[in-house]
Amino acid sequence: MLLTQIGYAVVYFFTEAAFSQGLSPHIFVSYRFCLAGLFMFPFAYFHERNLRPKLTLALFLEITLLSFIGICLTLNMYFASLKYTSPAFVASIANIVPSWTFVIAIILRMEIVDVKNPRGIAKILGTLISLAGVMTITLYKGPALQSLWGALIHIKRLSVHEKNWVKGSILTVASCISWAIWYILQATTLKKYPAQVSLATWMNLIGGAESAVFTVFLQHKASAWSIKMFSVNFWTIVYSAITSAVFVFIQLWCMKEKGPVFVSVFNSLQTVMVVILAYFILGEKLHTGSILGGVLVIVGLYVLLWGKERDQPYIKSKEQSSAHNADTKEEAASADQKEEA
Repeated sequence: MLLTQIGYAVVYFFTEAAFSQGLSPHIFVSYRFCLAGLFMFPFAYFHERNLRPKLTLALFLEITLLSFIGICLTLNMYFASLKYTSPAFVASIANIVPSWTFVIAIILRMEIVDVKNPRGIAKILGTLISLAGVMTITLYKGPALQSLWGALIHIKRLSVHEKNWVKGSILTVASCISWAIWYILQATTLKKYPAQVSLATWMNLIGGAESAVFTVFLQHKASAWSIKMFSVNFWTIVYSAITSAVFVFIQLWCMKEKGPVFVSVFNSLQTVMVVILAYFILGEKLHTGSILGGVLVIVGLYVLLWGKERDQPYIKSKEQSSAHNADTKEEAASADQKEEA
């Protein structure tokens, strides 16, 4: 999950450069996920040929809804907000996703929280510490630390007049809410369709296609879909598609093993990664507020992960207890039937 956040952090700067070159965020999402699905299709087909459960109509419609919420809706809003704001701002606000996921998981009883147990307290405390770190990065700048050297990479940025921070903020927050819902739904769908690679392939292909249909209604110029080979826009789409193909699979595997909160909490590291890359590679100023907030985010992450790690023995013992109770009931029912006979 750490590697996925580094890869996703790089996507921020690729997309900002591409958007400044005129690439539409909606066209970017459409190309990215259709291409990612095509990358994954052969591997999913051959690797999970004997593992995939039967894809019923109800399950296909569920995956279609999952793709719409997670890719078509969430990521179109998310990358559109990046066009109107900045990578650091979007990455900072995106860290409310773990908190939303945690709250929704508690409401749906998918997350175990025992306030009388150190494990439960750690999860609540870790979430609050990470949220405090995000708020620190977002609201407090503090003195700036100048870069020790010039920018290694220069990105042509949109002017202040081309940005719309109010619109961008609304889109970012809305995308984070739907993102949290997406994490919860993924965990539910994985129980019915436990083939992670195949599910990731379906989500990428269907989500990319849904985004393309949505974009057609917004973008009426056919020329906007034309991408010059080996341009910034081309490499942005290719790199982002590869990250989607690889990282969505990793995310689903971790989702199956650890649950939705474990996966979503790693989003907090994106903010730290974006700030570090912006400072060392793009030569941007590093504010003390970003350093302090980054430390809080990491501390909160480790506290929450400690609480999550304590879940595993509890869950296993609970499953064993449930299985034992079920066996006992079956034996009792069988004994009653024999007595009646």
